[in-house]
Amino acid sequence: MTTKQRAALRSMANTMQPILHIGKDGINDNMVKQAWDALEARELIKATVLQNAPMTAREACEALCERVHAEPIQVIGSKFVIYRKARKDSKIDLDNL
Repeated sequence: MTTKQRAALRSMANTMQPILHIGKDGINDNMVKQAWDALEARELIKATVLQNAPMTAREACEALCERVHAEPIQVIGSKFVIYRKARKDSKIDLDNL
């Protein structure tokens, strides 16, 4: 992924609300399933790490990306954005960003 593509995805994520909230249970199987489904539907998602989580946003981002085969796009404070191209009907055309 190019720097320009990453910047475009960061820009797209600015207005997004977090759809995953990582709490005291951290990255469990249920969280992975939710992330997988959300990425398949949207390709770009934002998550937030709550204060009672056992990990930082960077750690959660890395762990979740590894489990759902996504790319980290941005980590700021307690929020992070990840991207994974949908297997079918891609909604984001990286080649034209």
